[in-house]
Amino acid sequence: MDSTVSFGSLTVEIHPKGSVMADVAAKIVVRVLNQAIRENGSAHLLLATGTSQLPFLESLTREDFSMWSRVSIFHLDEYIGISRIHPASFRRYLQDRVVEKVLPGKMHFLQGDAPDITAEIKRYEDLLVQNPIDIACIGIGENGHIAFNEPGDTDFNDPEKVRVVGLGLVSRQQQVSEGWFNRLSEVPVQALTLTVPAIMKSRRISCFVPESRKADAVKRSLLGPISEDCPASILRTHPSAILYLDSDSASGIQDSHLPNPVRP
Repeated sequence: MDSTVSFGSLTVEIHPKGSVMADVAAKIVVRVLNQAIRENGSAHLLLATGTSQLPFLESLTREDFSMWSRVSIFHLDEYIGISRIHPASFRRYLQDRVVEKVLPGKMHFLQGDAPDITAEIKRYEDLLVQNPIDIACIGIGENGHIAFNEPGDTDFNDPEKVRVVGLGLVSRQQQVSEGWFNRLSEVPVQALTLTVPAIMKSRRISCFVPESRKADAVKRSLLGPISEDCPASILRTHPSAILYLDSDSASGIQDSHLPNPVRP
C-alpha cells in the first residue's frame, strides 16, 4: 500500500493498481465475515454490482474461505421491470459471478419485477431488520451516487430502508457506457435501492472505487461538503469504513491532499 489518509472518520487507502487493491479489500471482507461467524454463528454481507466491482468480486470469490454456507448475501439495488435473466439484471450479475462460485447459505435478491413493488419493499426491509449487515461492499457512481441514491434525490435521514428511485441521466448513461445496455432508451428509468441510512447502518463498509472515470466523484466525496448533492460524501461520517482507491481514481486528490503521490 502506498498511502493511507483519513477524511473525517473514513479511512482511505490508495494502491498503485486495482488488482492489488481488490486483493487487499477481499482479504479484509473475509476477515470480517470470519469474525462475525465466530461471534454469532453466521454473517451477513451486502454487495454492489457494476463493472468497477468485477476485480473485487473476482478476488473475493478466490479467497480461501470455507464458511460461505454460513453467509447470507444481500444486494444494493435492482432495476424495476426487468427479469432476473436480463443481461443487465443485478440478480443475474450476482448469480453468475458470486452465487454459483461460492454457494452462500442464502442469497436474498431484490425482485425488481415483483408484481407488487410495495410488498417487495416490505419483504426486503424485514429481511434487513432480521439480518443486520456485518459488512457492506459498495462503490461510488460517476455522479457520486451510492447504490442508486442519486444527487438531489437522496435523504440522509430517510425513514425507509428500501425505496423506489428515479434514475438520473448520468447514472443511466453510465450503464450504457459500461456495456450493460445498447442505448439509453433501453435503460429503465426507475429502480429499487437501499437508502443511505440502510447502507450506513452496516457495521462495516468497504468501498471499492477504481478507474479514472471515478476521480471527480471521489474528489467531491472527500473534499466537498457532506451533502445529499454528493451522496457518497456521507461515508466520511461512518465509524468503520474504508475507501479503496487506485492511482487513477485518486488522481483528483493526491497532489495536494496526500503525503506522498502514488504512481503506478
